[in-house]
Amino acid sequence: MTVETMNKSAPTGRTNDPEGTRRNIIEVATEEFAQRGLSGARIDEIAAKTKCSKRMIYYYFESKEGLYLRVLEAAYGEMRAFEASLELDDLPPREALERLVRFTFDHHNNHEDFIRLVMIENIHHAEYLAQSAAIQKLNLAAIDAVRRLLDRGVREGVFRSGIDAIELHWQISALCFFNVSNRATFSRIFKRDLGSPQSLASLRDGVVEMILRHVEQR
Repeated sequence: MTVETMNKSAPTGRTNDPEGTRRNIIEVATEEFAQRGLSGARIDEIAAKTKCSKRMIYYYFESKEGLYLRVLEAAYGEMRAFEASLELDDLPPREALERLVRFTFDHHNNHEDFIRLVMIENIHHAEYLAQSAAIQKLNLAAIDAVRRLLDRGVREGVFRSGIDAIELHWQISALCFFNVSNRATFSRIFKRDLGSPQSLASLRDGVVEMILRHVEQR
């Protein structure tokens, strides 16, 4: 038995706000995992920053891997919740797609920890993501929203037919993801601050234009 799975009984002196404690642990752990990866993250550090005992963290999440999985679920859940709030079904197809692309670009730009977590999970070949039914459900809902948007656009004659919803989601994600994941190297190589407000606005407009041109009726 590992130290992570020992002593699952409730820790003495635990907080009267367990949900708040869990949220705080996940918030701090998100930064720890994003900065150090799964292998480099330390429960000692998370405990110190949250003023929780290691025993309490193991009580709530069972192991470091269990906490990492909850961090992934929280990160994807937050993004999908924001997407759902865009009310894409209530907008004309072209306007809805533009809003989705702009949101994705801005979300990734403002949530670098999310990008790092996805990169880390790819290093692990999505081993932990595959264990989460919650993430699978969230992502299926995201694809369904894109599919509905495409179908409406085709019916109204503004989008061409034959576009695969998963491929379109991939294309939007790729363009917005690269803006964060490769910004440091591109900025250094080409000696241009691609994180400046002017550069970000130009890049975002370009991504929106590329996606719209890709789907629009020719």
